[in-house]
Parts: sequence; structure tokens; C-alpha cells
Amino acid sequence: MISAKNNIEHHLLNYEKVQASFSWDEIAKELNGLPDGKGLNIAYEAIDRHAQTHLKDTVALRFIRKDRSFQDINYGELKKQTSKFANVLQKLDVKKGERVFSFAGRIPELYITALGTLKYTAVFCPLFSVFGPEPVFQRLSRGDATVLVTTSLLFDKKIKPLLERLPSLRFIILTDATEHFSEQVMSFAKLMEQASEEFNIPQTNPEDAALLHFTSGTTGMPKGVLHVHQAVLTHYATGKYVLDFHDDDRYWCTADPGWVTGTSYGIITPLLHGVMSIIDEEEFDATRWYSILEEHKISIWYTAPTAIRRLMRLDIKPCEEYHLEALRLILSVGEPLHAEAVIWGQEKFGIPILDNWWQTETGGIMIANYPSMTVKPGSMGKPLPGVTIDIAEINDKELKFITEPNNQGNMVLKKGFPSLFRGYLHEEERYNKCFIGEWYVSGDLAKKDADGYFWFIGRADDIIKTSGHMVGPFEVESTLMRHPAIAEAAVIGKPDPIIGELVKAFVVLKSGIKSDEEIQMDIMGFARKLMGPAVAPKEIEFVENIPKTRSGKILRRLLKARELGLPEGDISTLEQS
Repeated sequence: MISAKNNIEHHLLNYEKVQASFSWDEIAKELNGLPDGKGLNIAYEAIDRHAQTHLKDTVALRFIRKDRSFQDINYGELKKQTSKFANVLQKLDVKKGERVFSFAGRIPELYITALGTLKYTAVFCPLFSVFGPEPVFQRLSRGDATVLVTTSLLFDKKIKPLLERLPSLRFIILTDATEHFSEQVMSFAKLMEQASEEFNIPQTNPEDAALLHFTSGTTGMPKGVLHVHQAVLTHYATGKYVLDFHDDDRYWCTADPGWVTGTSYGIITPLLHGVMSIIDEEEFDATRWYSILEEHKISIWYTAPTAIRRLMRLDIKPCEEYHLEALRLILSVGEPLHAEAVIWGQEKFGIPILDNWWQTETGGIMIANYPSMTVKPGSMGKPLPGVTIDIAEINDKELKFITEPNNQGNMVLKKGFPSLFRGYLHEEERYNKCFIGEWYVSGDLAKKDADGYFWFIGRADDIIKTSGHMVGPFEVESTLMRHPAIAEAAVIGKPDPIIGELVKAFVVLKSGIKSDEEIQMDIMGFARKLMGPAVAPKEIEFVENIPKTRSGKILRRLLKARELGLPEGDISTLEQS
């Protein structure tokens, strides 16, 4: 199939054919591998192999500053800068596998740190720059941080008070300091100035640890998810088949590297394909975003449902007010995308927004709507070729696979794809509980239709049991979103002595609509008519905002905790609205 917007032939033309013939070994052949058979290294595949070709002078990373000026780094220069940082780590006597953390906004030094760390074969772990001292401490402590790259401001405000509690943290490197402060607190620029531009990447086993990402726990400490260099095969394959990268593409992933999408798809994947990646230093601003799409001629835009919902609430006609002819693909990840958002994309941009599904634990996109495939609004799409996904009931640690279409169950993924996580750091028992035989239990409930499309139901621990029915919050939220007055909705189960749990909805109304009893009754009637009285919300509360993570996930557990007066648990990734 040819893209309707600019006559580009998609990499995945026939899903069934590619799926039937797919081989991870064949994908590996499309990468170079380290010279002299020294293994597989993510940074080499992302940078060094391109720097030795005609791509040497091609822009790899374009950083847009707050004032809208920008800085370009090409593949040749990125090779030099990341080699320098690898030599910095060598000079500091950092050992292979030790953890190097970043704690900064989307600045060039963060990306050089990430890729230089991978090149050196230490483990890279990004932190959100908005974290407070305690979430930072939890992650640095649990991650046994050896090196932290951060800014002077963040160091003074959030790191200094923690130093006595972090005995393993040997070096803090400040990105904006011109001189070293001590043997422990050093200047990024000074260290880089003294480092060589040449670095020979050491032997890298595909199973060597590469990335550490922390995910929010419902209570207590967050989980540290470990990935290996072998994950690069999934990054490459998804860049080819899902993001559909071509040589001249200009790509913008709006995710912060502080969460897994911002690393896997904001740093690594576009570089693997030799394309230009746009990075904006600023946070969400609708007119800024639209003008960036226009000015930098973005062709592929990967963002989150949070941003899409915000854009939907504004009275902007993007294709009438901006020149967006270059834009050929819009993709979304974080929280499953409501059908209305997919359709909105078609209406506003002339192309549907392509939803996809994956987790920090899977390391890369697992289910997607592909550019060449018919989109079913509200569906996650179909599995990535090379990944086996099924729906099953779980009874006494045994799986019973569901063969009938449209019956919900646990979504399980078969081991064997390269980016499946290799452990929870320091929590082997917790890791082992995620598997039943050869299957990883995702914790998500879904159903598969007769055409092989997957549909998200909800997290297994979010499911509402009401009057004998099992109700997925996403299903109710999707229906509520069809009401013309509703901008956003989130649904929880609230304990009820008669029916077990009642369905309660938290609703954000569109601008200009009054939150009164009349609109409340109208929404309730609308939901009852479409869903039936057993499933429709019995309580509706109007709110200004719905709590979400910065990656776009609705924090239903937080809504429930607040509703019931329970501890809020880990809210370090809470989006600040």
C-alpha cells in the first residue's frame, strides 16, 4: 500500500505474509553487529555504523530550545561525542554493568550520556527531571547508582541533601558547570574536553544489561526493569514496521526519556534507521507543537493520549491553520486510545491516529495499528510479527487459552522476542511470578476479535465487579467519551454492600459547559441507554483534571485511593497539570 499523503511505499505491505515468514535472525542480519564478531551493541547500531557511511553528515538529533532556536548534531559528530563520554566513564573507572543515571530535561548532554553509556557497556537509567528528592533517592538507591549526570540547579535543590544516604554514588557530573567542584562533583564540559574522540566498543554480549527503567508501584518502592542489548532487534523491527521509517523522514517523539518510550523511541529507534529526530526542550503547548510540526516538516509524530486529549479540547483546525503537508503518520501510546480520538485524527489531519500497546517490561511495541492496515477505531491492532500473543484464563498458575473471539481474558505473551525484560532489579521472586511456563502474564485484560485485532479491557486489578458483571473501565470511559459534552473520563469501582462495586465516573467537561444536575442526568441517561443499567455509571463526579502519569496513563488506582481515603502509594510519575 502507498501512503495517501506522500506516495511512500510502506515497509509492511502484507501483514499476513510478513508475519508468516518473519524471523528474528533475519532482522539481526539487517543490523551490522560489532566489528570482528565482538557481539551486539545498541550504540554501535544507532550511531557508529551510520557515521562510517553517507549518513555521516545527516542530522541525527535536532534540539529545539525554549526560544525556538535549535542545535543540530549529525551522525559523525554524535559518534565523536558519545565516544568522548564513553572515555569519561573509562577514566572514572566505571565498571561494565554499573549504573549511570541521568536527571535532566531534554538537553543534548542527556542523549550523549545515554548513548555513551551504552557504548561503554555500562547500564543507562533515566529519571524524570520533575521528580522530587524522595523519588530520586528511591531510584538512585535501588538502582545502585555509580554516576549521576544532572544540572547544577537540580543538584543543589534535590541531590545534595541525599548524598550521605547514597554511598554507591561515586560521581555527580554537572552539565552546566565549567569547572570541577570536587573529586566527586565534576564538570561535564571539562571531562569531555579532556576525553578522546576515539573509543573502541568492547565485546558486548547480546544478553549484557543495557537499560534500567523504573515503573511506578501501587505502593512502596517502584520496580526496576532490566533490558539487554538484544532488545535492539525489537527497536529496529518496530521502527521498520510500525513507525515505517524511510530515509528522509523527520520524526518527533514527544515523550521524555524519563519513561521508556522516550528512551526506546525518543533516542534509540530513529537512530537505528538513520533518520532525523526532533527533540523539543519545552513541555506541552498546543500552538508551539503545531508550529513545530509545520516549521520542521515533521513526517512521523509519536505522542501520548494525554496530549491528544488536550488538543481535542481546543478549537484549532490544524490543517487549515498550519502547513502540515509533510505529516504522514501519527501514533499514540501510553493509555489505550478511545475511538473518538482515532476518528478525530482522521477528521483533523486526514489520517487516523494509530494506537499501539506495549509495557516497560516488553521493552518495545508489541501490538500496533500499521499504516497499511485497516484501522478499527478503539482497537490496539495486531501483534508485531515475531511476537506471539494470546488471551487466556488463569487458574492455579495454569493457562487455559480462549479460542472463541471477543471473550475477554488475560493477555499473555510467549517468551522468545528479544526485548522482553530480563528481571526486576533485586526482586527475582517478583520477576518469576510474571511467568507461567513459557508465557509472560502482562496483567492486562483484553479480547481478540475474529479478524485477529486485540481490544483493551483494562488492568486486571482495575476490573470492576458489579451485580455479577465484570466491567472494564476503558469500555465505560470509551462510551462516555461519545457524549458531546465530555472532554475526558475515568472510571473506578466503588465498594457497595449490595452489588459488590458500583461504577463511578470522574468527568471533565468541555470548555463552556456548566457542571450542573441537568448535564449529570443527561450523561447518566446517555450511558444507561448505550450500556445498560448494570454497567453504566451510578455516580458521576465532575472534576477539573484527571490524574495521569506523564506517559499518559490514567491513574485509576489514585482516584480510587482518594475516593476511599486510602494511602496514595507511589505518585512520583504523576503529571502536574
